[in-house]
Amino acid sequence: MSARASFCELAFFIFLGGEHLISKDWRINEEIRVREVRLVSDDGEQLGIVPVRDALGIALEKGLDLVEVAPSAQPPVCRLMDYGKFKFEQNKREKEARKKQKIISIKEVKMRPNIEEHDFQVKAKNARKFLSGGDKVKLTIMFRGREITHPELGEKLSLKFVGELTDISSVEKPPKVEGRNMVTVLIPKLDNDKKEEA
Repeated sequence: MSARASFCELAFFIFLGGEHLISKDWRINEEIRVREVRLVSDDGEQLGIVPVRDALGIALEKGLDLVEVAPSAQPPVCRLMDYGKFKFEQNKREKEARKKQKIISIKEVKMRPNIEEHDFQVKAKNARKFLSGGDKVKLTIMFRGREITHPELGEKLSLKFVGELTDISSVEKPPKVEGRNMVTVLIPKLDNDKKEEA
């Protein structure tokens, strides 16, 4: 690796404050088997290139760990830190990020063009529950036999379905014939998501 590449990697490491580059596969303390390292203190100050034995001594003296944060730099970059505390904080941040992630799935509601009103209302109620839970809803109108020659019946039913749920959803994909089916996709309204969070 060129000196320029090493410098860029070090600059990138320091710019990110080091923490963003820590990988669970990187070595700590006695696992670091090189002669010398570029040492960075726990507050981000560069301490220069020192023999790895001296860096381990400084870490021990301060009650910290020596963590190899840029192994491919020449020489490798090591940072002094409380590795256990860092891992705990990192895991906590990852857990929080996973909590905030919203997994949106698509729930399918199927019906025939000649569906009874009561059955239609049951399907619409289920769709409302899915949309309120943050999921998309795919409405599939299934045509049988010669029904496919009257797509306007499916479109009329799709628009009625959309109308029933217009207060909590938006149309992502308007009614469209796909093979022997007509498909419409609804997504939850953004302001509905905000109300749920409040």
